[in-house]
Amino acid sequence: MATPDFIGRIRATIGHELLWLPGVSVVVLDDAGRVLLQRRVDDDRWALISGIPDPGEQPAAAVVREVLEETGVECAVESLVSVQSEQVMAYANGDICQFMNICFRARALRGEARVNDDESVAVGWFAPDALPDDLTAGHGFRIEQALAGGPTWFEPAGAG
Repeated sequence: MATPDFIGRIRATIGHELLWLPGVSVVVLDDAGRVLLQRRVDDDRWALISGIPDPGEQPAAAVVREVLEETGVECAVESLVSVQSEQVMAYANGDICQFMNICFRARALRGEARVNDDESVAVGWFAPDALPDDLTAGHGFRIEQALAGGPTWFEPAGAG
């Protein structure tokens, strides 16, 4: 994902130190029940649409913006799927981040899925029983939770 300007300003002060960030992801479903995925430029793996909310931006608004920016698809958020702290990530440039991911379920409204920015090499709709083998770790679980339609998933206190 492209690094937002506000993170660049923080990095100018803290260098490569661990940075705790909000993150959002979304399971977008079309009328046929297929899941919208992108093949990411940074690791060449299939993944849910995700991003970093801008300062002051509501998480649900951030996923709607990210989906439109990255795929050209307009969507409406339906529910909250999960909230979880992700593993620490080290990037090739030396930056270290950890994200608190908030995952939503959304319904596609209009627009044809396409590569719409420089963060993806491919975009496509996938049946839940035919997801790519190289799906980013943890994204299959988020898809399962979204399709189950149960209460929001979170790791109980003391479980981790």
